[in-house]
Amino acid sequence: MVNNANVLWHYYSLPKKEIMIFVQNLEYFHPNKDILFDSINLTVNKHEKIALIGNNGAGKSTLLKLIAGQLKATSGTIKTEEPSYFIPQHFGQYDELTIAQALSIDTKLKALSEILSGNVSEDNMLALDDDWTIEERCAEALAHWQLQDIDLSQEMGTLSGGQKTKVFLAGINIHQPTLIMMDEPSNHLDVIGRKQLYDFIQSTNSTLLIISHDRQLLNLLPTVYELTRRGITVYGGNYDFYTEQKAIALDAMSEDVRSKEKALRKAKDLEREAMERQQKLDARGKKKQEKAGLPTISMNTLRNNAEKSTAKMKDVHAEKTGLLNTELKELRKELPDIDKMKIGFDNSILHTGKILVTAKEINYQYSHNALWQQALSFQVTSGERIALTGANGSGKTTLIKLLLGQLQPSTGTIYRAEANNVYIDQDYSLINNTLSVYEQAQKFNEAKLQEHEVKSRLTHFLFTKEDWDKACASLSGGERMRLILCCLTLSKQAPDIIVLDEPTNNLDIQNIEILTAAINQYKGTLIAISHDAVFLEEIGIKTTIALK
Repeated sequence: MVNNANVLWHYYSLPKKEIMIFVQNLEYFHPNKDILFDSINLTVNKHEKIALIGNNGAGKSTLLKLIAGQLKATSGTIKTEEPSYFIPQHFGQYDELTIAQALSIDTKLKALSEILSGNVSEDNMLALDDDWTIEERCAEALAHWQLQDIDLSQEMGTLSGGQKTKVFLAGINIHQPTLIMMDEPSNHLDVIGRKQLYDFIQSTNSTLLIISHDRQLLNLLPTVYELTRRGITVYGGNYDFYTEQKAIALDAMSEDVRSKEKALRKAKDLEREAMERQQKLDARGKKKQEKAGLPTISMNTLRNNAEKSTAKMKDVHAEKTGLLNTELKELRKELPDIDKMKIGFDNSILHTGKILVTAKEINYQYSHNALWQQALSFQVTSGERIALTGANGSGKTTLIKLLLGQLQPSTGTIYRAEANNVYIDQDYSLINNTLSVYEQAQKFNEAKLQEHEVKSRLTHFLFTKEDWDKACASLSGGERMRLILCCLTLSKQAPDIIVLDEPTNNLDIQNIEILTAAINQYKGTLIAISHDAVFLEEIGIKTTIALK
């Protein structure tokens, strides 16, 4: 039980004016009573800018919601300095609210309107709280984030994902908090929006605590807090520094694994040799006893003693190998998932350089308006790696549908060669949510592999036998991505073209690394839509089609 008196004494004894977040002995249970984490401790000082990272399921979003007061802790102490501001990862809960309500400024705006109309009541004055510039700040904030065409009375549900994110980012300009917490703020932003976010992070004087898988953003934050099942580890540097330190630790851990594997093999060899020697000694002793003509009772006693000695030796060796086995399993659990996976993509059957798509002066019309300022002309050849870039609404997904033959151009011509295409969107819609993990894999089993072979392939992609009957609907973004990669290896032949549409949006850093490794093994044609500059660089993009 936490002694709250001691905790509060510790909090108030610290230089309080410098502390923005104080968390001690924090514990949180899920509603089903499963424990998510316990004994979480952290302190964030004024003006600090901190990245909170960790694998999917570690509890990052839950921890941020607890600090922001969105959830109630099972036990422990949380203290935050005001004014604070929280930007969530998901916005569905706000869809029925107006933008003003979502930003908690509707009461002030209504009070100001009433006062300006002549209703200068005490309630209206209290509600406004002398904030006479609220309307001007709202207009300036929305314009700054390219939202000048939306109305504060508009419902959040009418906005795109990027617009919802920008609404909450505009709220920073409106509320002007000193403490800001953000959960994946760059997820739905285009290149321009990300650039604005990065500029804000670098220039603001506010204290920041940010969850993100955007490595470009993470490198702007000078301190990294890593949340694992053991608690929070602080790294006094940006994300690149963190990865360097993790690489050193991983090398040491891998060496420990190799050392333990060697020790286990040696222990098993010693056990086998000792047992063979003992068996030979027992057989030799038995022959001597038989030659000596000992009475039956003496023979039985000697045999029992020999069996006891052999059993004792077995126990000693079993204890040693069992301990080594346990230590090895624990070490392997700590290895990153990418080091446990076997991917194994086949190659495309198309020869490198074969022309797959030729587009000449193509454009597409919505309501008789051309989508692109200039018609597009380009070629796609086998083996190429192409990125489609452009602001939100520039027609990237429309171009993908034209490339795949799902749409026809309004003007111009497009040639498409016969090819096996796979389109992987950000929701991984190739997966059928009504199926189990094993059933989904079987849907792609064109090679007619045996059941045990399919399950072995699933194991290679980190789906253990406990996962095989799990419903696909319950899978996380990272699990869905791994399952699709597994399914692609079960096809008779690797796809000729893989199209990735914002594939990293719902992935943590570890799963982005898994996806990157898989894509780099793939030798076919790749077309990617992504605002993640680091990801595009790491998968070897050589050509860019920029849409305007």
